[in-house]
Amino acid sequence: MRQANYNWKLSESEPSETFLQIVQQCNLSPFIGKLLWQRGYQKEEELQKFLNPKKQELHDPYLMHDMDKAITRIQHAVINGEKILVYGDYDADGITSTTVMKETLELLGANVETFLPNRFIHGYGPNKTVYQEKIEAGSQLIITVDNGVAGNEAVAYAQKVGVDVIITDHHELPDLLPEAYAIVHPRHPKGNYPFPDLAGVGVAFKVATALLEEPPAEFLDLVAIGTIADLVSMTGENRTLVALGLETIKHSERIGLQALFTESGLTLQEVDEMMIGFSIAPRLNAIGRMGDPNPAVEMLATFDETKAISHAKQLTLINEERKSVVEKITQEALTMIDETNAIHLLADPSWHEGVLGIVAGKIMNQTGKPTIILAIKEDGTAKGSGRSVDALNLYEMLDTMRDLFTFFGGHHAAIGLTMPKENIDALQTRMNRYVLEKKIDLTKGASLFIDEVLTPKEVTVDLIEELKLLAPYGTDNAVPTFLFRQLFAENVKKIGANQQHLKLTLVEASHSLDAVAFGFGDQENEWLNNPVDIVGKLSINEWNGRKKPQLMISDFVVDGFQIFNWRSKRYRTMTTIDQRTLYLAFDKRSIKEIRGMDEEHIVVFEDMTQIERLINTHDYQSLLIVDSPDDLAILKEILKIGTFDRMYLLGISYEEAYLNGAGSREQYAKLFKLIHSHEKIDIRYKLEAISQYLKIPQKLLIFMIQVFFELKFVTIEDGVLQKVANPKSHPLMDSERYQQRIKKIKVEEFLLLSDISSIKKRLTT
Repeated sequence: MRQANYNWKLSESEPSETFLQIVQQCNLSPFIGKLLWQRGYQKEEELQKFLNPKKQELHDPYLMHDMDKAITRIQHAVINGEKILVYGDYDADGITSTTVMKETLELLGANVETFLPNRFIHGYGPNKTVYQEKIEAGSQLIITVDNGVAGNEAVAYAQKVGVDVIITDHHELPDLLPEAYAIVHPRHPKGNYPFPDLAGVGVAFKVATALLEEPPAEFLDLVAIGTIADLVSMTGENRTLVALGLETIKHSERIGLQALFTESGLTLQEVDEMMIGFSIAPRLNAIGRMGDPNPAVEMLATFDETKAISHAKQLTLINEERKSVVEKITQEALTMIDETNAIHLLADPSWHEGVLGIVAGKIMNQTGKPTIILAIKEDGTAKGSGRSVDALNLYEMLDTMRDLFTFFGGHHAAIGLTMPKENIDALQTRMNRYVLEKKIDLTKGASLFIDEVLTPKEVTVDLIEELKLLAPYGTDNAVPTFLFRQLFAENVKKIGANQQHLKLTLVEASHSLDAVAFGFGDQENEWLNNPVDIVGKLSINEWNGRKKPQLMISDFVVDGFQIFNWRSKRYRTMTTIDQRTLYLAFDKRSIKEIRGMDEEHIVVFEDMTQIERLINTHDYQSLLIVDSPDDLAILKEILKIGTFDRMYLLGISYEEAYLNGAGSREQYAKLFKLIHSHEKIDIRYKLEAISQYLKIPQKLLIFMIQVFFELKFVTIEDGVLQKVANPKSHPLMDSERYQQRIKKIKVEEFLLLSDISSIKKRLTT
């Protein structure tokens, strides 16, 4: 059995007949209609707005709190030639927000300077020291973008020395807001803005709209990128801004953006939200994660093609470095996991703090458990990020442990914290206790919402093309996920530079569907010989002008008992100690063939009473069979007694019974002749020479001598073999050892050479 990484949740909501009539009138298929119904668009007006985002009017920017006040102050600064500082943030939203505000002010003829903080030097948000330096250098008005509502100290300083601060932000509003000149925020309780979920760049665009007295279409490319990158709700006005922005990108004359697309191997004309989310946004985010983000603004705003190309190449290099660092830390962190803990809390002084949030998310997705990753700094503090599953409100839990932290913030699914490193163990203990006392079930992993159940027969290129009606996708409007039940996998093979992915074909009756499973390269064997339930997202694979449907696999489940083919020698180095696995050998000598394992961890079969006692006193889930029993019935009985989910078949044969056989008539004749031509034979020291002389494999030769000994054809004393004069004649089958060998050969032949499906059928029926 292979359990899901996620907690699958299949929507069971069915559209009403009235709604289906509306769907038909809109020339939509019932399939698309059902997906729209499940997403909450159940009235004709809602449907039309969702399906036609580019036709929706943008909201009046002056409905936002303090917008009129902010615009008046900015206009005054422009008219009077005041030096304006645009203070941004180091992520993609902050970079695009800063660029929009900078270019807007430049269109008005303002004297403007931009600054993005370095997360490792200045931290997030308004920094008092930077404010002081910039004010002393001549800044007379500060405008924050994508930050500011938590910058009380820095804002208070600026206002105190006579420099107004206008905050434009979209983050959660704290209880105590800064005493800024103006706070422009879509969620401000004293405002009347109808859409609360704008990204920072969306708020900056609203300020630009108010200043320029119309929506500046030339900035929509940046608005789309920042909105997609910040993972804000892809509904309402955000959906409109992104839809318009994607069209703008297709015809963008922004040199820096052109260079970035070219460097990413993309074309502007084919852009969609997936390209932004998986290629462009990571490059913009990476520069802020790894160091100074300011060159990203220079790239987006420059008119110099050479500079644009140079910056774009640099962003790609930084992003590759970021991916390498993430992979390294992830692998290191995975080796540190203690499965007895309810929540993973992992820390190391060598880890790069800029990527810890990504690492925490990766480990959470792989293990299904909430994860906190910390970098231990030279000053004795530990700083990092956490990610959580639906079952645990990470912020709520850690809020009860604030005494351990010097800084803490976040929400249900993601947190950031700083703490003295000596408090790490106490935090782990208290988190484990919290989960236990609150009876929180963390076994199901993060939720994965499934839109519909499909079969390979139903998946066509036309159906996938039709799904584009739901785009642009993002938070609250996810790419549809589909469930395929009880399919068999064929042509499973590893792909990727590090063989970390799988490519396979899913088959049901006469229909098939190509599939790719990113990150599942180490689970190749899970797919074999068993029906599988799969969830994933549909895409179109285009090659040489031919289009084919393809499933991008998100998760899968294998029900029932599984047998894994570990009969290749490479698996002898992969066995690791697992307390829930029964490691069983039938020949003590076979253990020598497994590197990294010893007799302490492997049970050598004695009788069924011994095995039954072990199974009754241990919670075994898996069974690893090192070699072969003398009788297949023994293995069948063991499987009946235990409740094993899976069995790993190593197939070691120390005696190589099947390979060498039981000895031919000619081989026995050779040995008999040799024995009768010598009075005595020293088999202790000369066995190898005898084997070479008779051309009989040494292990087979030992067996044949043992048969002769049992039949009393020879005697053996102190390693010296001596013939028996006038022995009584016996057929070989009179030897019990010979009979056992014949049985063993048949068992080995079956277990070592049969396909796994045949083995499973024979052992479980």
